[in-house]
Formats: sequence, C-alpha cells, structure tokens
Amino acid sequence: MVRGNDGGERLGAAELGGELGERATLVQFSSAFCQPCRATRRTLAHVAGMVDGVSHVELDADERLELVRELGILSTPTVLVLDAAGRVVRRAAGQPRTADVIAALGEAL
Repeated sequence: MVRGNDGGERLGAAELGGELGERATLVQFSSAFCQPCRATRRTLAHVAGMVDGVSHVELDADERLELVRELGILSTPTVLVLDAAGRVVRRAAGQPRTADVIAALGEAL
C-alpha cells in the first residue's frame, strides 16, 4: 500500500496482483468459507461488466494478511472502490447491493 500526497490510501498493481481498471477498480477481500463473499463476487463482476473501464479484483484475505492488516480489514467481504489512480474512495463491509456499488462508483469516476 502506498500513501498518497493527500494522506489517502492507494493500491497499485503490486498490491492487487494485476492492473487497475482504466476508470475504477472494485477490490473485494474474501475468505474461503464466506457465503456472502460468493454473492458479492457475482454482484461486483456484474457491475464491472456493465460499466466500461471498471475492473473487479478479488483477494483472499488469508493469503494477503499483511495487506489486510495495513488496510484495517476486519471482516469479509470488504469492498474497496478505487479511482483510476488507485486511491481508495469508498469502503464497505458486508454484501453490497448492486445499486450501492453503482452509487459508490460515482465517486471514483
């Protein structure tokens, strides 16, 4: 994780294990036995497929403990919405509704 000049959290390809979306990235922290994580995966993939330039990245919280600790992730699923530069603009724990994800993307686009 990188701290931006504004003091905000930023994530890049190194932390995500892949490239950021052109316009925004939906980052999902999940765990193996998390039922709401499966539904969250479907919701975020659906939204990413609907909105040009938005990608969805799912990270296993158990495999990424250092990043989980740095970001203060306390439960799964946790979703971070990143803008094109990787700045965290929204964060939510629990299973999101499609409308809420779309609204959160509005802050990143």
